[in-house]
Amino acid sequence: MAIEMPSALKLSLRASIWLAGFALLAVLALAVTDRLSAPAIAEQERAALLRDLHQLIPADIHDNDLLADTVIIQPDPLLGTDEEQTGWRVIKNGKTVAVAFTVIAPDGYNGDIRLLVAITDQGQLLGVRTLSHRETPGLGDNIDVRKSNWIRAFQGRSLSNPEPAFWKVKKDNGIFDQFTGATITPRAVVKAVRKSLEYFSANKDSLLGNTQ
Repeated sequence: MAIEMPSALKLSLRASIWLAGFALLAVLALAVTDRLSAPAIAEQERAALLRDLHQLIPADIHDNDLLADTVIIQPDPLLGTDEEQTGWRVIKNGKTVAVAFTVIAPDGYNGDIRLLVAITDQGQLLGVRTLSHRETPGLGDNIDVRKSNWIRAFQGRSLSNPEPAFWKVKKDNGIFDQFTGATITPRAVVKAVRKSLEYFSANKDSLLGNTQ
């Protein structure tokens, strides 16, 4: 003789099955959405990177596709990351005249600040742009070129311009401006940019493709 399940238990079991079904459908829908949107997101990221590279690299100093000529950059403490990354070579008439790569300032006020730097084969900065950060709006976010021109001050600088002792904000007896009420952010960026120049100096041949 079959034992009939209590009605309350039946309702509870039925509700659990329905919830499990809805959860499964939601997961499947999210997976499909991610798969469909991934190419669009990747294309947006590619376009943003190309825009930033073109901001730093004048059209008349290269004749190559900036995203096509890449170099693999190994992890290095000077770059603030323990992950392999991609760099981009700037080529004119078959010669690499500059290279662009990212560097992380790990000591921003609210965490990592990711920067894009472009450096000529002579070790001179073509420029710097902030790719991502979480700095305080109205204060630290002045490192973003859309907020202020502060980041443009690195253009033309090198390890000898200024001398190493002056690669600091003015509050630390350097030459770079700080922000009113926000010294930590520009201090972190200045230090990271200096380290990117040090990295370039130590790895110039491999970055430019001059190794045999």
